[in-house]
Amino acid sequence: MRRGYVLIITLLISSLACGFISTATPVPTRTSLPTQAIPTKAPTDTPGAEPVGSQTPTTEVTTSPTQEEPTKTPYPTSVLDAQLTTEINLIQSQVIEERSLQPKHPVPFVLLSTDQLRQNVVTDYEANHTDEDVSDEVLQYSLLGLLDPGFDLRTLEINLQSEQIAGYYDPETAEMFVVQGQGFQGPERLTFSHEYTHVLQDQNYDLEHGLNYNDDTCEADSGYCAAVQALIEGDATVSEFIWLYYYATSQDKDQVDAFNNSLKTPIFDSAPAFMQDDLLFPYNQGSTFVMDFLNNGGWSAVDALYHKPPVSTEQILHPSLYPADTPIPVDLPDLTTTLGAGWREVTRDLMGEWYTYLILARGVNANARLDDTTAQAAAAGWGGDEYLVLHNDATSVSAFVMKTVWDTTNDASEFASGLEKYANTRFGVTATQLGDTLTWSYSGGYSSLTLSGNTTIWIITPDSSTAQNITGLVQP
Repeated sequence: MRRGYVLIITLLISSLACGFISTATPVPTRTSLPTQAIPTKAPTDTPGAEPVGSQTPTTEVTTSPTQEEPTKTPYPTSVLDAQLTTEINLIQSQVIEERSLQPKHPVPFVLLSTDQLRQNVVTDYEANHTDEDVSDEVLQYSLLGLLDPGFDLRTLEINLQSEQIAGYYDPETAEMFVVQGQGFQGPERLTFSHEYTHVLQDQNYDLEHGLNYNDDTCEADSGYCAAVQALIEGDATVSEFIWLYYYATSQDKDQVDAFNNSLKTPIFDSAPAFMQDDLLFPYNQGSTFVMDFLNNGGWSAVDALYHKPPVSTEQILHPSLYPADTPIPVDLPDLTTTLGAGWREVTRDLMGEWYTYLILARGVNANARLDDTTAQAAAAGWGGDEYLVLHNDATSVSAFVMKTVWDTTNDASEFASGLEKYANTRFGVTATQLGDTLTWSYSGGYSSLTLSGNTTIWIITPDSSTAQNITGLVQP
């Protein structure tokens, strides 16, 4: 369900995973982070009292592109004055000390204005999204009940990223960006600590190739990509939090508090419910996942995750399932030929536990949403799935099919019960029971849910005959 292009982004609210897959860091509030003790070595100086520039820098900031890592952005590497260079070097040394990872080489650092950020957002978005891509994405989300048909997704995503991104790291060009507000104050320094953690991750573990966190992998296996993104962002979010707690000055903390207290996010606040939660997933759920390992084994336990990264959102949501509980392969056949002329396959992907939950709990129809406890229970026990979105351009009708294998028959039954409750409200009719299949026939469409042992098949089609054709091909 996630996009196949990569940036690492820091967001203003807890951290929003935007359309990039780079490493961007927001200036988050910390209420969502775990409250367990942080097993980290505190600096010898009094926390928060250290004046800027009081230590000798141990690493140098690159004020012009390095030979190995040339800049490819429209903005040159920022020319930093002596004071700002000293501040940046100090933050880098603090992150290196806390995270216990050593840099391999310096990276270009760019300070962006909000106008420059928006220009970068628009440029990157247009480079990665054709009109057909956006139209197909809206089609997919509307079939799943997450967006209204015809929703202006392009405008929302551009505005949302422009509002929310506080910084980002691009592993392809090995460049780090921070958006300037009132200067290089507490919020920007906090963002820098997050982004520099991404630099250390990349230089020690090679995000693109070592972890296969790249466009091709994200396009082919969005579940894996979402899990790795949660590891990367969760790690940087915890690191950022530790920097704020132990290393930030009193002035930094006051400025971060003032920023958070005055923060207004009208674009985020008006975004669809599923998108709000999904943007925060890598930061909130990712930091909880990382904290589980940090509290039980220190940073060495977190580092070990990069050698065997999580492979599903299920593992992120349930750290105890890592690493043994891996997704069960599910393969749906090509349905375009069977459905007849004009049909094309829009999407073939994996839903995973997280998006299964979002469908049930964060749909565009607020009345159909299940409460969190019910939705989480219905999505838990996920074993593996594959789904297809199909569209007939000639007749303008669409179809969706998702086949899910659950850990147990009870898990399958719990999902079926939750989906029935959700679908009754969403489709506006009560399900009809036909053997092991529930059906909904409503104005403009038809849906069915088949429960067979530990397997469920959910279908949404324009009519019952199309649903029957699909069912015959995908039954267990």
